[in-house]
Amino acid sequence: MDILVDDNYRKRMIQRLDVVNKTEDELSKSERTRGDILAASARLFRHDGYYATTMRDIAHESGIEAGSIYYYFQSKDQILSEVLELGVRQLYEKVCEIVHAAKQRPEDFRKTFALLIETHLTYLLTDSDFTSANIRNYPMLSDEARAPHRDLRASYAGVWSSFLKDAKDSGRLRNDISVTAIRQFILGAMNWTVEWYNVDRYPVHILSERMSKLILDGMCPSHRTDTDGQKTGGEAASVEEQDTIGKAAKTRAEILGAAARVLRDKGYKATTLRQIADEADMKAGSVYYHFKSKDAIVDEVLNAGLSDLLSGVTAAVQEFHAPYDHHARIATAIWTHLHFLFKASVFTSANIRSYGMLPMHFRERHGGIRHEYGKLWDRILREAQEDDAIRSDIKIVPLRQVMLGALNWTVEWFDPNKEGSSGYLSLSEFSGMLIKLLLEGICDRENVARA
Repeated sequence: MDILVDDNYRKRMIQRLDVVNKTEDELSKSERTRGDILAASARLFRHDGYYATTMRDIAHESGIEAGSIYYYFQSKDQILSEVLELGVRQLYEKVCEIVHAAKQRPEDFRKTFALLIETHLTYLLTDSDFTSANIRNYPMLSDEARAPHRDLRASYAGVWSSFLKDAKDSGRLRNDISVTAIRQFILGAMNWTVEWYNVDRYPVHILSERMSKLILDGMCPSHRTDTDGQKTGGEAASVEEQDTIGKAAKTRAEILGAAARVLRDKGYKATTLRQIADEADMKAGSVYYHFKSKDAIVDEVLNAGLSDLLSGVTAAVQEFHAPYDHHARIATAIWTHLHFLFKASVFTSANIRSYGMLPMHFRERHGGIRHEYGKLWDRILREAQEDDAIRSDIKIVPLRQVMLGALNWTVEWFDPNKEGSSGYLSLSEFSGMLIKLLLEGICDRENVARA
């Protein structure tokens, strides 16, 4: 397996691995303290976000004096860089081992795939704050902060691509969707679990079994799904698109739109009233004429995002009447979800991207409408399952969670603005591809049917 990193980067990796692999007794006091700082930073970056975390926060979490932290690290940026590297490196090395061993046993594709899924989820959800800190913060970082880590992330993606290409070449994967798209779909579905997985509900190995089955074979039992009856209308107008009356209402809407963009790109804790005002091209003090606090603005943004999504998908599925064309109905709901995520409502993408790092009081306040949206999907999927339109061996709630996770993570890797460029899909084409993967899975059904 080729490693896409330069010699200097490889040397740093080896040096740091030597420290990681030492026993507690072999570590010096300085190395232990340094490790404690990195571990504390990873926890804070995971739960609060990099931008919202201060060096004082890290020192307090590490149990050391605020000024002492600079003896070990020059800046928060240096700490971030090491946390990001640790978050991918150990996972990368483990996955390399699994894929290398799999080359000796190509007939065990499904078994190896399940092991890869479980390994990624284990590091992400239970074993490593570093991995989840990487996954949750990397998309919001500047290009400068991302640059030192692109090679290692590309190497990790390359291991998956190599494994999937071998499977495709041997006829195990479908031929109508690229290996790159399949890989991004798989990793996206797994990465979004950091936003909803509850270790107290069921262990990771149960989650990985369910996810592996869904990704490989899709949610539908039939040889081929039929979505010809899919509808792409019924789009509800979002809050930012509605006509407003009066200058005050117009300014208020502009503030909310600006807040949604900042919240989407920076996260809740790093969003300030000054940033919102700058984005809205107005003076910071003027914001108070329309909203009493940042929380009041964020509250409306979050509510608008969920309301837009709920009303949009509800309107879309109401176009169908019993007896339902279930595959087309599900496809229409997926298409509408993506439409709001990428095009119809900046409030929806702001809600989706920032939710994981919101304070608990915000989550609780908006829990009702999120629950209502989940129930809408559960009803759509349950009715399809009752009519044997989707497989009966997958439970509805985890099916919905994995499916929506795969859709929501697309905000981190799909860019609809690149439509028309060589190799890039339009939003409509992209939605169609995801619908196929979710309904039919990544496996070659023709081959499976003949086997």
